[in-house]
Amino acid sequence: MMMKSNELIDNLNKMIPNPKCELEYNKDYELLIATVLSAQCKDKTVNQVTKILFKKYDIFSLKEADLKDIENIIKPVGTFRKKSIFIKEIANRLCSDFNGKVPNNREYLESLPGVGRKTCNLVLSNIYNVPAIAVDTHVKRVSNRLGLANKLDSVLTIEKKLMRFLPKKVWGRTHHQLVLFGRYICTSKNPNCKNCLLKKYCKYIKN
Repeated sequence: MMMKSNELIDNLNKMIPNPKCELEYNKDYELLIATVLSAQCKDKTVNQVTKILFKKYDIFSLKEADLKDIENIIKPVGTFRKKSIFIKEIANRLCSDFNGKVPNNREYLESLPGVGRKTCNLVLSNIYNVPAIAVDTHVKRVSNRLGLANKLDSVLTIEKKLMRFLPKKVWGRTHHQLVLFGRYICTSKNPNCKNCLLKKYCKYIKN
């Protein structure tokens, strides 16, 4: 049985009526840096770290910050030495090129260290309302289980399939819904199938 896009949208709206990015931020560069830090790390941990980091530094003082101090602050996120170099260089580049602002420029953003397509999609969608779908581990898993993608598909292939499947106007909202659906209902282990409105399409529940 093939699901229709309106079925996915309607049921996600019932299960996840108020989707939003769970990374906490007040300024555009805070979201960019938080998203870089979130690679292979839970948003909850990132939020604990960025609360300290952004209380101590803004984008201009961050580029002058001692690397060891950044490392000590962000240590809980993992691969902190590499990420410290990334965020210091991001601060340098943004201050030099755009007076500390995050531009609505995909090519530029993807040239920054630690910023790939997923990060860029998330940032542009949240800051500039650019229609985009960021495929993380949750979106990948949910897409596979619901038959929207194949298990061996790359994240880019999954992104393109979702873009074809969904109306462009809902890309940003549905992306957040899929993330939260995968994070709290269609979890990797012990998914809450009982409260899932999409289980009739699920490959996982049929295995």
